[in-house]
Amino acid sequence: MAIDEKFQLRAYVHLDRLQPQFAAFVGSISGGAPPVEGMSALYVEMAPGNWVFRVVDKVLKATDVLPGAQLVERQFGMFEVHSWSQADVLRAGEVVLETLELPKDARIAPQVASEQVITNVHPNQAQVLNRMNRGTMIVAGQTMLVLECEPAAYINLAANEAEKAAPVFLNHLTSVGVFGRMWMSGTESDILAAQQAAITAITEVTGS
Repeated sequence: MAIDEKFQLRAYVHLDRLQPQFAAFVGSISGGAPPVEGMSALYVEMAPGNWVFRVVDKVLKATDVLPGAQLVERQFGMFEVHSWSQADVLRAGEVVLETLELPKDARIAPQVASEQVITNVHPNQAQVLNRMNRGTMIVAGQTMLVLECEPAAYINLAANEAEKAAPVFLNHLTSVGVFGRMWMSGTESDILAAQQAAITAITEVTGS
């Protein structure tokens, strides 16, 4: 299937095992079948966004995976599929690449757009932030990590790997649009460990 020369495989990322908070957060905002802790997942982002419809159709007809998200914005499209079977999710990824007639490394290599560690969060700021988050509430005195990356879908990898590395709290996650963004909170040492794991995960992804 020929694709337009302007097509971009912006993100292609496999999550081997969804962590508890990440799975709970994604499940709470999922527009499709909510994933569960321990499942495997695949996130794909592309431009133009309308390509999502055909690619998802091919994946669902060829594999035994569940669609958790299918979003199309003016610039980008993104979808997520998941399963208890990691083999099925990996096969879904192969179907994506076969449909697009592209190698995996045609994806855009992600970049960290910004990172901030805020220690001893002020009570008033914590309250303002908690009005906007969809996850665990931020408590005054905690340390907070704010991380942004581009393309946006890779923030899912960063959040999942950060949770593997330390007992931090996932407060907020946005993975659609130009930039992906997450907030995490916890002790200073745990946040620094999570930060390192998240950045390592992003920088180790190969691509064009």
